[in-house]
Amino acid sequence: MKVGVVTFPGTNCDQDVVKMAQAHGYQVVPLWHKDHFDINTVNMVIIPGGFSYGDYLRCGALAARSPVMASVKELAKTGKPVLGICNGFQILCEAGLLPGVLVRNDHGHFIDKWTVIETVSTTTHFAKSDKKTLKLPVAHGEGRFFADKPELDKIEEQGQVWFRYTEKINGSLNNIAGVMNKEKNVAALMPHPERAMFDWMGGSDGFKFI
Repeated sequence: MKVGVVTFPGTNCDQDVVKMAQAHGYQVVPLWHKDHFDINTVNMVIIPGGFSYGDYLRCGALAARSPVMASVKELAKTGKPVLGICNGFQILCEAGLLPGVLVRNDHGHFIDKWTVIETVSTTTHFAKSDKKTLKLPVAHGEGRFFADKPELDKIEEQGQVWFRYTEKINGSLNNIAGVMNKEKNVAALMPHPERAMFDWMGGSDGFKFI
């Protein structure tokens, strides 16, 4: 398995994601924001968390327009899996690969804590644990999922909600913590599975994520 890990200026979780992939024996292929890449060289792409381009404009808005994302879109069209984590979730929404948008937390504060999320719909590509709930850490200031009512209704009806928070955490509509595209090969969430790989980290529910 060859896993492409994208790095933008301001990405700060790429090495965590690299170690997550390596823990499964996968080969990591570094992908730079300025470069297109051959989609045949990787089996999966992960867009890590961080503060791409300093979160200027809207979180993920500049990164979504980087050359590398043209290749990510091309790869996604073939049905290969794409995972976004935190800022990666924001980028995939801004790139139009996922519905909705992530906006500032309703309480106006950066939140950094462990939380529990509940699986709503599944995908064969990610989150392969048989657990219904997962304990994972969150760390974001703009993680509130938002969509207008027609789009939100469609997301719910089409089974595109991946995870929900089990507590009120940032004002996300319907407590949404993660979503998928209709084909379920592009998926993203705000919590960080790469920070919950082993018990010494505080929990290991993220280990079976990829």
